Amino acid sequence: MKAVGLYKYLPIEHEESLIDLEMEKPKPQGRDLLVEVKAISVNPVDTKVRAPKEQEEEAAKILGWDASGIVVECGPDCTDFKPGDEVYYAGSITRQGSYSEFQLVDERITGRKPANLSFPEAAALPLTAITAYEGLFDRMGIDPDDRSRNQQKSVLIIGGAGGVGSIAVQLAKWAGLHVIATASRDETVKWVKELGADAVINHHRPMKKQIEDLSIADPDYIFCLNNTDLHWEGMSEIIKPQGTVCSIVENKEPLDLNLLKNKSAAFVWEFMFTRAMFETEDMDQQQVLLNRISKLIEEGALKTTVNETLSPINADNLKKAHKKIESGKTIGKIVLQDF
Repeated sequence: MKAVGLYKYLPIEHEESLIDLEMEKPKPQGRDLLVEVKAISVNPVDTKVRAPKEQEEEAAKILGWDASGIVVECGPDCTDFKPGDEVYYAGSITRQGSYSEFQLVDERITGRKPANLSFPEAAALPLTAITAYEGLFDRMGIDPDDRSRNQQKSVLIIGGAGGVGSIAVQLAKWAGLHVIATASRDETVKWVKELGADAVINHHRPMKKQIEDLSIADPDYIFCLNNTDLHWEGMSEIIKPQGTVCSIVENKEPLDLNLLKNKSAAFVWEFMFTRAMFETEDMDQQQVLLNRISKLIEEGALKTTVNETLSPINADNLKKAHKKIESGKTIGKIVLQDF
């Protein structure tokens, strides 16, 4: 089968940073599905895993944690899918990724592809939808079905135009929250407003003053999708007493949790690979989550966040996608289709 992988961790400009490969098609075991990959999307985690380091791989490392495709074979313990089913998923960071014609993925973290989306449109969704859904509803404890209560609450989404932000804005609005998103360019401001943001501020400027200038109360929830270190003091300053801050971006410097103490505010992490990595008891909730996202897409409550599509899936196009992700200026998702 065709695949794109690496042996060395190199700058994306290096010709061997990502290479085209021929590999043996894997065989499903246990609850694995063997999926014929039709489309993939690229996320910041792809570039972080590929980032330069001394480590070298004896066997090719396949990146990629977003895909849509067709089930072609099921492991002996599978109960939820059958050959021919159209699926979408983000997979597990502990296994080979989606930059390949065929991929093994546990059925417990696999969802039914939205029937009204193409494979590329569906491939844009899994990782960001899982991250946004878990961050808002599992980690920060917002009840997505209690819209009457949520209408009295607000959430600030820092980095609203990125991959996760683009779906988080929609999910938060669907759940009834007042949504404040951050964006710093005319095109990203336009993007988040079209997705449903009620107000937009610039995360490159002091957030407290902008909130005050808009006569908006301090947010009950803050979802940080951009540079936790840079925004920590600003988030601590504006989070509502007894509110919750959730981040998906690892810190490089120690975070002063004392800044949250007087407000009795909470801080939580969201890492969408946790359930698959540790095979938690509720691992199958990612299947439930993805199926709910499919239903919302089919009902028109949410829309895909594709902003660019490349074809075919090969090393050259993946290098282009990685470069764009590393620029920090992407809007929505970059998708690749067809090997």
